[in-house]
Amino acid sequence: MKRILIYISFSVITVVAAGQKPVYNLMKGKALIESGKPADAAALMTEALKEKQDATFYLWRAEAFLAKGDYSSAIDDFNSANKLIPSSGEYGLARIYAIRNDAPTAVYHLELSMRSAFRKSEKEILTDPSFSLLENRPEWRQFWKKEWYTMPEKSVAEIEYNISTGNIAEAGNIFRTLRTAYPEDVNTAYSSALVSVSESKYSDAVKMLTQTLADFPDNEKCMRLLASAQEASGNPAGASLSYTRLIELNVPDPELLLRRAGCYSKTGETEKAVDDIETYLGFYPESKKALSLAGKAASASGDNIRALSYFSENVRLHPNDPECFIDRANSYFMSRSWEWAARDYGMSLDLQPGNSEAWLNKGISLVNIGKTEDACFNFRKAFNLGNRNSTEYLSKYCIK
Repeated sequence: MKRILIYISFSVITVVAAGQKPVYNLMKGKALIESGKPADAAALMTEALKEKQDATFYLWRAEAFLAKGDYSSAIDDFNSANKLIPSSGEYGLARIYAIRNDAPTAVYHLELSMRSAFRKSEKEILTDPSFSLLENRPEWRQFWKKEWYTMPEKSVAEIEYNISTGNIAEAGNIFRTLRTAYPEDVNTAYSSALVSVSESKYSDAVKMLTQTLADFPDNEKCMRLLASAQEASGNPAGASLSYTRLIELNVPDPELLLRRAGCYSKTGETEKAVDDIETYLGFYPESKKALSLAGKAASASGDNIRALSYFSENVRLHPNDPECFIDRANSYFMSRSWEWAARDYGMSLDLQPGNSEAWLNKGISLVNIGKTEDACFNFRKAFNLGNRNSTEYLSKYCIK
């Protein structure tokens, strides 16, 4: 079966289930689908539905059935979601009929979705591969002749595009026009913060978004941007609270756990950081990024044995990645296990010989086990690669 990419951006739907927070079930279901295990994802959602008949669980089980190629079951679940929350499953139905190359039915359901609170942005629809078979169909062209988006929504899309291409000045011009015409629109407030972030005016963005979220507390885009602005402004404590709010809103994005974990690490809440990362690893057990973060958080808490277990697992899973060896080497280095540190720095340099810091640290490790001549070779390599810190060691150990 041709693999279908999953493009889901559900509006917030409140869900309640016994035991584990429902959002973690949703995150795990998403991860299972992405990992090529849609049957497991469907089974997980079926168990969740036994606890409570909830639209969100039906929507995700439908996505699992869609990934399996079981379109009939997916249609049933999207319709079940519609019965619980009207229009919540219309976009999914549009995607299925588009995949089946049934343009009239696909467009019918897409129009129903566009007239609801679950409407997608133009970019989301146009980049969704489910609709690729419809691109040259008259029904598709007719659909796009209609004015589906307001002027503020169009302006936001233009501002986002210009910022993504580095055209900050033009983004600012579009925003000023928008502000003049629609000063009270939530899209105007979001655009103001977006432009402020692009100009590194993070405090302005935080102020604007905080005010906006007081009136629109469930606005996911504003909350995400607030969290990013708080991180960038050096307020990890505030950012961790924003990421927590997103998770409490049942946004099924596992990456929120890693972002929050990074904030917890910066505020010294290392156990919370490790808990979030371990939850994420339950979804993506082979994630290089998560294993690295878990090791660094454990190391920061003083648990070097735990840190080494994460780093060693990363080396096992990613033996051709120099950063995995460097992470473990740094952990050995901090614990003064010089021989093991030198060995891992050496492994990383076999894969990435241009890393001056690794040459320097390997040299320091070798000095500490009495291999001064070998250490001097490493110090010279670091110096030749532009590492100024190597001069201290060269003068101390290598110039007679």
